[in-house]
Amino acid sequence: MTTDKVYQSISDFGEELASLRDDVAKLTSSITDLVRNQASSAATTVADSVDQARQKVSDTASDAQYRVKSAASEIEASIERNPLSAVMIALVAGLLVGLFTRTAR
Repeated sequence: MTTDKVYQSISDFGEELASLRDDVAKLTSSITDLVRNQASSAATTVADSVDQARQKVSDTASDAQYRVKSAASEIEASIERNPLSAVMIALVAGLLVGLFTRTAR
């Protein structure tokens, strides 16, 4: 093999190596972009899910609050219509609580 061919082979090898380095750099950049896009997409999906869950909890809490207020209003109206019955129910409830909570001697 002549010296010129050796130098040509070394030059070709250097060009191939440079080309390979460029390809690896492009591949690294592509993978980085892909991972970044996937992470962004996942973060958006998680944020949307959290927002939906937060809204559902808020709606459920509002509904429960409305039901409690409605039940309290109904109880007040019932007490105003039948005050004697309300007193009797309270008396029986108090007696039952007293019986269940007293200690045996």
